[in-house]
Amino acid sequence: MAKAPTKPEATAEAAPKGKSKLLMIIVIVLLLVLIIVAGGVGALLLLKNKGSSDESAAAATTVTPSAPPPAPVVDLSKPPTFVPLDPFTVNLRREEGDHYLQTVIVLRVADAKTGEGLKAFMPEIRHRINLLLSSRLPSELFNTEGRELLATSIVDEANAALGFPVQTDARGRTTSTGPIQAVLFNSFIIQ
Repeated sequence: MAKAPTKPEATAEAAPKGKSKLLMIIVIVLLLVLIIVAGGVGALLLLKNKGSSDESAAAATTVTPSAPPPAPVVDLSKPPTFVPLDPFTVNLRREEGDHYLQTVIVLRVADAKTGEGLKAFMPEIRHRINLLLSSRLPSELFNTEGRELLATSIVDEANAALGFPVQTDARGRTTSTGPIQAVLFNSFIIQ
């Protein structure tokens, strides 16, 4: 009879070991599934980028007369969403004396859902914009063309922060296909 009580203790110890092994197997299987899915998504993205680069290479070899880009279509039933950023104040690159730039930037995105999604990426977007602004010379920003070039660069950097690569066309112009459509300057002061 002394051996009867020892059997329940042995089964009590065996039950947690069996559950932990089962839990470990489930975790390993889930990790493997996650790795396979991530690999599949990565392969699809690579194939998509390879296909688009093949198309752009074919388009680059074919010389076509330059046609003006089509006018953007504005759908008034779906107005764009504007995401205001906190003001930026940065020291500009030294040219002749110390200058700084103070600006308020607003990002135009396609819809409100995208605007809400930007909040998670805002620290990286602000960092990239800060670096871009502080790398400019004051003389580059005094005219309208320089400011438009800066706005285009900000769009490219912000979309790159979201994981959308910047593409260069045959003429060397960069285009970004991400969710950020435009950069608007609400204030732009150089001192």
